[in-house]
Order: sequence, then structure tokens, then C-alpha cells
Amino acid sequence: MDTETHSFHTGGQDRVLDLTREAAAYCRGRGDGLLHVFVPHATAGIAILETGAGSDDDLLAALADLLPADDRWRHRHGTPGHGRSHVMPALVPPYATVPVIDGELALGTWQSICLVDLNVDNPDRVVRFSFLASA
Repeated sequence: MDTETHSFHTGGQDRVLDLTREAAAYCRGRGDGLLHVFVPHATAGIAILETGAGSDDDLLAALADLLPADDRWRHRHGTPGHGRSHVMPALVPPYATVPVIDGELALGTWQSICLVDLNVDNPDRVVRFSFLASA
């Protein structure tokens, strides 16, 4: 298994950040296998969804409805509503696995690999790409 980390800045607002280009570059020339994408943070997740046509904003709106940024959360350090960021990975897990064929991501036409981050207190994220080659 081969692995490497990449750093991303998500800023001070809820964010869906498309990682597809970086993931594709990492897989290029590697042959057949699986790409595993993992974010080692307790307050971020990885989603596969369409971006650029409003779906990324729809995801953030749905998460805001499900996980409001208010004072209801028992986990209360940081900005108001920070506790919701610790619940989010139960809904948007911190990982995804994608098939790779001939060094190319085998995503559907409209699918993108995205980092989902609701934690405005931690704007810098690390994402681990790991490639598991076919035997």
C-alpha cells in the first residue's frame, strides 16, 4: 500500500471542497486498485457527490438543518455550534473508497470526491490518499 497526505485550507465557513483533481493526480499511472481517502479529523468528512450544480450547497443546507450552529450541543468549546462538527462525521464519514482502473478514478460522470468541513475553528485540514494495488 502506498500513501501520502495533502494539506487543504477550508477557511472560516462551512465548506465542501472538491478533491477530485488531487485524487486523480495521485492515482495517475498506478494501474488497477482502490483509492482510499481519509481525513484524520474528528470534525470533517469525505463525500462523493456532484459539485458545481448546487448539490454541494444543498448538502451544506441539509447539514445546517440537521445540525444547527446553535447552543444545543453538549460539546461546547470553540465557536457557537461547534459541537455539531463533532456529530457530522456520523452522517458524512471521514473516508471514502473509489475504484481505480488503469490509473484513472472510476467515478460516475457527475461524481466528485469532496472534503466536507463545518468546523470554522480549524481551517486547515490534512487528507490522506492511500492506494491499494490489485494483486
